[in-house]
Amino acid sequence: MTLSSQDVSTCATEGGQPSLAEKARDHLWMHFTRMSTYQHSQVPVIVRGEGPYIWDDKGKRYLDGLAGLFVVQVGHGRTELAEAAAKQSSELAFFPLWSYAHPQAVELAERLAHLAPGDLNRIFFTTGGGEAVESAWKVAKQYFKLTGKPMKHKVISRSIAYHGTPQGALSITGIPAAKAMFEPLVPGAHKVPNTNFYRAPEHGHDLEAFGLWAANRIEEAIEFEGPETVAAVFLEPVQNSGGCFPPPPGYFQRVREICDKHDVLLVSDEVICAFGRLGHYFGAQRYGYQPDIITCAKGMTSGYSPIGAMIASDRIMEPFLQGQASFAHGYTFGGHPVSAAVALANLDIFEREQLNQHVLDRGPDFRRTLEKLQDLPIVGDVRGDGFFYGIEMVKDKDTRETFDDDESERLLRGFLSKALFDAGLYCRADDRGDPVIQLSPPLICDQSHFDEMEQILRSVLTEAWSRL
Repeated sequence: MTLSSQDVSTCATEGGQPSLAEKARDHLWMHFTRMSTYQHSQVPVIVRGEGPYIWDDKGKRYLDGLAGLFVVQVGHGRTELAEAAAKQSSELAFFPLWSYAHPQAVELAERLAHLAPGDLNRIFFTTGGGEAVESAWKVAKQYFKLTGKPMKHKVISRSIAYHGTPQGALSITGIPAAKAMFEPLVPGAHKVPNTNFYRAPEHGHDLEAFGLWAANRIEEAIEFEGPETVAAVFLEPVQNSGGCFPPPPGYFQRVREICDKHDVLLVSDEVICAFGRLGHYFGAQRYGYQPDIITCAKGMTSGYSPIGAMIASDRIMEPFLQGQASFAHGYTFGGHPVSAAVALANLDIFEREQLNQHVLDRGPDFRRTLEKLQDLPIVGDVRGDGFFYGIEMVKDKDTRETFDDDESERLLRGFLSKALFDAGLYCRADDRGDPVIQLSPPLICDQSHFDEMEQILRSVLTEAWSRL
């Protein structure tokens, strides 16, 4: 039986029983959430989705401008994905990949190997992106131990970049405030500048020169730490945290040269950027570079069931094929049969509906629509690629002056997050770095949805400026 949003709301309050929002407040520990917020306001409860829209328990509709959390590529309510999960559950609901295989994991691994660039033919399944990043650092360490370079264990990543919550992945993350309460973390993770060209005025308008400068900071860090100690560089194709930083022309090509020179593995963290977000199955294909490892998750199933993967090159697998070597690492639910079946069905939709091409065709329209907002005094920069954009807010467009911590707190959490949601747009207002609004809609969106986003953003940002 399927309940409508109105039915759910009614059932939640009948007979004086606590509502869903009240139950959430009292028992549900929400992720990355200030729980005190809901002592005096209701927890939003989302009960249904269809296409690019979601509905709450009161029947109100919202445009999902973030695809859940950079996840729901094919949109909500795709019954064939639910049917794939149900069919698989009735055949083989669970079996681990610990020295055994099952058909769905085998078929998905082969399919991903064919889709991934170059010789990335070895797929290690996880249940999410943070686990994939954790796995990549661990395999990099063991790879170099097995190949006679046991001191190579350190990693280089970028300032403000987010790579996950497990202890290793959190160490690779470049957001100090996200790590402070969990320190000490895993040692050996070092940071370099990101590719935020908007905040690099010393490079003028020379984007290529800025990219070369940013890439060379990676070599500088490797040489400072000692190449004999550095195992890997972790980079997102478009850096998420900080507000969608695309790579300058030539950036990744220079990074590849640096990694080859110093025998360092290049890990492309594509937990967000894979599976169509940039108009390709993998972001490395969008920017023409060859990683040694890709980490991915989210869009592989469009969120209909959890799964992630570390995709490694044949070269990295080679020493694990010798003698008694094994990668002593794994997850109970990694490569879960139901999730793998859903991923295969999801990739079928990608092919049938040509979603990658849709993003390539419509991505420029999305950019142009969002760039209309640059006539607002609060909008400093619009940046990103594909269906993945950030809008940076400023106090002064000419000087690019940003907001201080108190102003950012009042702007983002005190007004924008709730105001945008109340206006019918689910997106992200974030200040890990400078204050930004991020948009990452389902890949099925078209111009009508871009216009709807722009109109809501225009109204709410205009009011935000008047409040300032």
